[in-house]
Amino acid sequence: MKLKLYADRMSQPSRAVLIFCRVNGIDFEEVKVDISKRQQLTPEFAEINPMKKVPAIVDGRFKLFESHAILQYLASAFPGVADHWYPADLFKRAKINSVLDWHHSNLRRGAAPLVLNKALAPALGLPLNPKAAAEAEIILSASLAKIESFWLKGNGRFLLGSLQPSIADLSLVCEIMQLEVLDDEVRARILGPHKKVIKWIDDTRNATQPHFDEMHAILFKAKEKLLKMHSDAGSDQTESSRKPALPSKI
Repeated sequence: MKLKLYADRMSQPSRAVLIFCRVNGIDFEEVKVDISKRQQLTPEFAEINPMKKVPAIVDGRFKLFESHAILQYLASAFPGVADHWYPADLFKRAKINSVLDWHHSNLRRGAAPLVLNKALAPALGLPLNPKAAAEAEIILSASLAKIESFWLKGNGRFLLGSLQPSIADLSLVCEIMQLEVLDDEVRARILGPHKKVIKWIDDTRNATQPHFDEMHAILFKAKEKLLKMHSDAGSDQTESSRKPALPSKI
């Protein structure tokens, strides 16, 4: 039975798993779960993932959620996946696991709330939250500095000094790619100081083409929609300011 992958390409973890499957020739059916329509909250999807988040997979009778666990499973269960993604060597595998654990408690805590509170919130019917965005940016900047100074330490082009990408590279880079929906000036301010990170992103992208660009195309479309939304909102405010004030009641 073909693997089913429940995902929304606007979701960073979903993109990482989708790219991994495509790069490694894993035969799967992509089942879209539209987060903007709250489809992850339906009782039907709760049968797949009680946590009501994407991605999730169904492989025969086996169900699994959490993107890191999914990547680890796919790299181990499907023949033909190159060893560098999740090495059989236990020491190398443990190092990759340490990056993945660090990711969720650091990088993701900065990137996801920053993008939500600085750009995506209105598209989900939520207000922007400048205070939360500023706090998230501090965490994100510290995380990028740690990647630059520690995880990218060594002569290799990828995390942990490796010459080829692992599931950790893919997961973390997809996280950072969320910044594409921000204003160019904001994104440049955040990423600009981290030259090694920028090169690592490019190296991971090149190593997973054409699938990397295919899965991230949705971010650039989302950015266009957000820019139009902000432009329209600005026009409405300008128009309302031009209207004469109604006389007050006597």
